[in-house]
Amino acid sequence: MTSRERMLTALAGGKPDRLPVTIHQWQPYHLNRFMNGVSDIEAFEICGLDASINYYEAEYPDSPGWRVSARQERNGDEWVTHYTIETPEGTLTTSEGSNPMTTWVTDHLIKNDDDIYLLGKYRPIPVLDRAGIFKVYDRLGDGGILRTFIMGKQGGCWQDACELYGVENLIMAVYDKPDWVKEFLNILLKQKLDYIEQNLKGLPFDLIETGGGAASNTVISPAIHREFCLPFDRQMHDALHSLGYKVVYHTCGGMTKILDSILANGCDASETLSPAGVGGDIFADSDARLIYNTLHPHLALIGGMDQYNILEKGTPRQIEQEVERLFDLFGRDGGYIMSASDHFFEAPVENLKVFAKAARKYVY
Repeated sequence: MTSRERMLTALAGGKPDRLPVTIHQWQPYHLNRFMNGVSDIEAFEICGLDASINYYEAEYPDSPGWRVSARQERNGDEWVTHYTIETPEGTLTTSEGSNPMTTWVTDHLIKNDDDIYLLGKYRPIPVLDRAGIFKVYDRLGDGGILRTFIMGKQGGCWQDACELYGVENLIMAVYDKPDWVKEFLNILLKQKLDYIEQNLKGLPFDLIETGGGAASNTVISPAIHREFCLPFDRQMHDALHSLGYKVVYHTCGGMTKILDSILANGCDASETLSPAGVGGDIFADSDARLIYNTLHPHLALIGGMDQYNILEKGTPRQIEQEVERLFDLFGRDGGYIMSASDHFFEAPVENLKVFAKAARKYVY
């Protein structure tokens, strides 16, 4: 089988020729520091991994109702970018911090209740670079699968709202003004549905990622997830299915208490199977078996590998032992793509090669 066939077989719940093995996105920092600036496709080839390429190049069109200006402040290897957004009915501001590894929100866009209406009324829908998608697809060939995201800082509506308003603020608002929270989420849902309708028809994506860590049960309760995540996730997934796409629900954090909601939201695959060492709630093999027994009959599974304690810091023997353990827990009956649970930045290339080689030993 080719890498593409292998991964698609696993996503369909089947048994490929061998265990598919990949990572969750190459970070530019890692490619530049550890891999001499090669492309993500080349990095997969160098390490012997099945490629899982994420492509999202989208730009907001010019709009007289949404005029954005930016000002940057730099301090050594870190910088902050301040954005001002002028609308006909008011001004919004937000700021983002950055360093060579990542970015983060330092000042949330939504500060007052009425700000969500400016967002909903005036923010244009981004336009996806369709030509770029087909170029990447052609370059990837049979080397793996092509993934993308949904507009926003996070794929899920709740998770996106957390980036725009703040996690703690949104959790408090659930209790203080739940109707406003739902109105906020519906505004984001409408924009995401418009984005799907306007951009995603006829594109060669194999998997669309939604969700995000802010909806994990290490951040919010299962009850909040059921009321403020599940209904919005389901509508987005239904829209993606109507265009023929498979959906992977990303839960980088605790997931053992929301398995019923993951099943109910209509996704086709669940990631990241994060162990406790990287912020998940898989503390023991029994937790992994609970996830497997609940989800595997219905969904494909992706993830499981501790990208920090094992891939970055582990010995070759530790990597090999963890690959064996994860295969026994999640992979023996197919329907599983072994993957780093989430991003890494300092993993030695040799460790990634050991990871790929160890996983390739497991055949069906």
